[in-house]
Amino acid sequence: MELLFLCIRIFLVRIMDVSLGTIRTVMTVRGKNVIAALIGFVEVTIWFLVVKDALNSASNSLWIAVSYAGGFATGTFIGGFISKTFIRSKLGVQIVIHQENKKLIDILRENGYALSVVSAQGLEGKNKLMLFLEIDSDHLALLEELVKQSDEKAFIVVNETKYVQNGYFRGVAK
Repeated sequence: MELLFLCIRIFLVRIMDVSLGTIRTVMTVRGKNVIAALIGFVEVTIWFLVVKDALNSASNSLWIAVSYAGGFATGTFIGGFISKTFIRSKLGVQIVIHQENKKLIDILRENGYALSVVSAQGLEGKNKLMLFLEIDSDHLALLEELVKQSDEKAFIVVNETKYVQNGYFRGVAK
């Protein structure tokens, strides 16, 4: 019974510390180093305590290792879910379309997207347009849907934006 409680504790604590590690990594990439450092302190403290319990156990059961690994895997999943759901990010989106498909520009603007349009030339020498947008990550699915409805062959590139200054940035109209 003592082994069962140890395994459950290891599993749950690993979920916490690995989820914090995922969030810490996101904060570091975004340049929020003070927040990342504080999360890292808590994360490593939790990790140290669970490793101490796991290694000081009188049992050499494989279940301890399974609980540790299972908590790590579950924490990775939950940390990713938390960061995607609750930590908003800005995305830079580039969309390349055929010039004859200019109606997409109006559709996107009518749906609240602010965009810049630049003439471009593809490999085949055909005239194309490149659309530049900065959006909140929670608006990406709608943007993709609107683009695919208008131009299934549109070339879309999405990057996470670290910093935006000036320009026109607006959320999707509701």
